Amino acid sequence: MAAPLPQDDTGIDVVNAPKDVWGDLYHELVRAPWWMTLLSIAAMVLVINVFFALVYVVTGGIANAEHGSFRDAFFFSVQTAGTIGYGAMYPQSLAAHLTVTAESIVSLVSLALATGIVFTKFSIPVAKLEFARTAVIFVQDGVRTLAVRMANRRGNFIVEAQSRATFIRAETTKEGVFVYRLYDLKLVRDRSSALGRSWTVLHRIDHDSPLRDVTAESIRGADVEVMVSVTGIDGTTWQTLHARHRYLPEEVEFGVRYADMLSPKPDGRLQLDYAKLHETVPASL
Repeated sequence: MAAPLPQDDTGIDVVNAPKDVWGDLYHELVRAPWWMTLLSIAAMVLVINVFFALVYVVTGGIANAEHGSFRDAFFFSVQTAGTIGYGAMYPQSLAAHLTVTAESIVSLVSLALATGIVFTKFSIPVAKLEFARTAVIFVQDGVRTLAVRMANRRGNFIVEAQSRATFIRAETTKEGVFVYRLYDLKLVRDRSSALGRSWTVLHRIDHDSPLRDVTAESIRGADVEVMVSVTGIDGTTWQTLHARHRYLPEEVEFGVRYADMLSPKPDGRLQLDYAKLHETVPASL
C-alpha cells in the first residue's frame, strides 16, 4: 500500500518538495509533538552512552569494572555523562581518562542542545483562540454580512490584536491558466486594542465585495474558502501570537447568526457563556 502523501496546513498534497530533515533537525524537534521530542532526546542520550560504553570495553582501564563487561561499561558511561560519579568505578589508565574527557565534552554539548529544545518548546507563544465551527452570512443593518466569531480561551488579554480575512477562489485566467486567487475582505473593524474574551469580525457584502454573488447554492461544491487570521501581543509574556482558521464551503451557513454569548445576571452583572461559541440562531438573509 502506498504511503499517504504529506499535506501542508491548507490540505494540499505536497510532492517533490525539498526536505532536509537532518540539516533542519532542531526545527523539526521544536515543531514535533512533545512525546516525539522527549523520545528523540532519550534516544540521543542512549546512543551516546552505548557508543562510549563500547569504547570503554575496547580500551579498558575502568577500576572495579568486570573486564569486557558491556553492562559495567555502559553504567560507567551513564555516570560519567550525567556527572553522577558514585566512585565505585573510575578511570585508571590514560586511554580511559581520554575517553572520559571526550565523553564529558560530548555530554555537555548534547545537554545544551536538549535544554535549548525543551526551553524553546516551553516558551513558544501559543494563542488559545478558538474559532466558531462555521462562518455565518446574514443581514445586519440592512446589509448582507459575513461574520466569524472567536474566543480567547486564556484569562489574559491579547493586546493590539489585528484580524485579516481572505477569500480564496479557484479561477482560470484569460490565458487558460488555473490559479488560486486571493481577495482581501474589508472588515468593519480589524483591530482590537485588548482582545479579552470574544470577538466577532464582520465583512459587509456590498457591491465591491468579492462575495457579492455568493449564495448558498453557488458555494456548495465550489473550490473556495475563507481564511481568517489574528495576530497580537500576549498580555502576559509580551510575545507575538498568531492564530488562523479556514472555512470550506460546507462550513459557511446562510440565514443564521451567532447566538448571544452575553446575558445579564440578576445582580446586574454580565455572563459570558463559552458553551454558546458555536451556536447559531435563524436570521434574515
